[in-house]
Amino acid sequence: MAHIGIDLGTTNSLIAQFTENGPELISNRLGGVLTPSVVHVDKGHVHTGETAKSRLLTRPDQTVAAFKRTMGTEKAYRLDGKTMTSVELSAAVLRALKEDAETALGEPVVDVVISVPAYFSEAQRKSVAQAAKMAGLKPVRLINEPTAAALAYGLQDLSQESCFLVFDLGGGTFDVSILEVFEGVMEVKATAGDAYLGGEDFTRTLVKHLTGLASYKRLSSEDEAAIRKAAEDMKMALTQRDSASIEIRRDGLTLEATVTRAEFEDMCAPLLTRLRRPVERVLYDAKLRPEDLQKVVLVGGATRMPMVRSLIARHLRHFPDGHIDPDHAVALGAAVQAGLVGKNQALKDVVMTDVTAHSLGVETSKEVGNRLLMGYFLPIIERNTVVPVSREEYLQAIRPDQTEMVLGIFQGESPDVSANVRLGTLKVPLPRSRDGSLQHVSVRFSYDVSGLLEVDVITLTDGKRTSTTIRNLAGDMSEEDIEKARKSLEKLKIHPRDEEANIALRARIEQCFAMARQDDRSVFSNMLAEFDMLLEKQNPSDLAAFRKEAEACMNQFEASYVF
Repeated sequence: MAHIGIDLGTTNSLIAQFTENGPELISNRLGGVLTPSVVHVDKGHVHTGETAKSRLLTRPDQTVAAFKRTMGTEKAYRLDGKTMTSVELSAAVLRALKEDAETALGEPVVDVVISVPAYFSEAQRKSVAQAAKMAGLKPVRLINEPTAAALAYGLQDLSQESCFLVFDLGGGTFDVSILEVFEGVMEVKATAGDAYLGGEDFTRTLVKHLTGLASYKRLSSEDEAAIRKAAEDMKMALTQRDSASIEIRRDGLTLEATVTRAEFEDMCAPLLTRLRRPVERVLYDAKLRPEDLQKVVLVGGATRMPMVRSLIARHLRHFPDGHIDPDHAVALGAAVQAGLVGKNQALKDVVMTDVTAHSLGVETSKEVGNRLLMGYFLPIIERNTVVPVSREEYLQAIRPDQTEMVLGIFQGESPDVSANVRLGTLKVPLPRSRDGSLQHVSVRFSYDVSGLLEVDVITLTDGKRTSTTIRNLAGDMSEEDIEKARKSLEKLKIHPRDEEANIALRARIEQCFAMARQDDRSVFSNMLAEFDMLLEKQNPSDLAAFRKEAEACMNQFEASYVF
């Protein structure tokens, strides 16, 4: 039974497999490799792909595209009397891809690797997994699109340590990730993006402009579809030429327009600003400058636009690498991952680490004047933290007579919890305070690569523990898988200050301080303070780097010490 890779895109979807010649795309029933992510419903019959796309213009009320953008939401689409969610629409596309793959390969297809935007929330990822299961597929792995692109470029096989940025602008989503390759490990350093920004938004900008130039009495749905088709054609033409013209003459609608590339870029200035922000954030989170990057890789059909390539060249000071068709890269990379999952002998095993795309934390209060205001977000696991991870924070009750603490658990980046995603609630009983002091608790978040989040709260006065597991982040994991993940997380639930390596290092710094004299003492005093600060931040990679530098410094001091 074949393992295949699927790129479930906003505009187009693709399927691929790993062969003895490397990853190869699989043709659909019409002989092409791009299957439009479009669904049309006619008298109860569901059509997908090119058949559905051809009816966007003639029967727009029965046809829908770009529904990937509503994954993870409750939005429903009414098509010819049938109500369908984005999960059901995606399942229809996936079912067609499955049939095409089985026809091409001559064998059943069940196990698949499906790509998802790196910046997708856990709810959106779960929706993709549900759609796959509805289509009769088993999603053995969801792979982030930038990571898939890196595999397509073979970056995991680089012999030298290398740092590169993947710029992924698809039809409906935008991701930018920085990855590092060293000694057979591909590590995601940071990721950022916008789940509601893509080539569709550039098309809509043109649609708005062209609609303003059109002559009409009332725009019908067919007229709107005609203008949209003209805008899409114009956008593609402006990728190749300095100007493009269109003409539409229909009953009740007349439109003649010419747009230059410079005019289009001016229209899209707000979108280009939105593209810059995630790039700036990902460099900041990875603690890198543009000159630290060895390569910039382009993914997604929207990266063909000259204004996008110019933006990258100006702000990253790199000519981007796009020798693989940007529409094909993610599917080819998903096929490489499918080959790794299927233990293909032609592939060297590669260790891949990932990061949390969003911060995880709790709701807290703040005292402003004499008033206590609720609704503030306290991150416990920051975005772009390498997973698996376990972090701890300390909180206190609001009143001395408080007998229960209600912890709201959230995901997001806003300082106000109302703008973040609520994941769950944990009620923690508090012992009565005998001396009128406020009760304190430790709150520990433990999170793994499968999306399992455990929250453990310990009341410090009596040591009682209250816990909950947020399963909606983990998709549809079985009880056996969840228990296995829990056991793995238990190893992480030790504060770095209690780890043997860190205890030993701190003791050694204290010993060097005791041995040192005069100026050397200030060196080790500062070293100890910096180490204590890093211990409180609980970042394993920062601690590992510090240990390496501190040990080199102490080795030099001890070698030169005169007794």
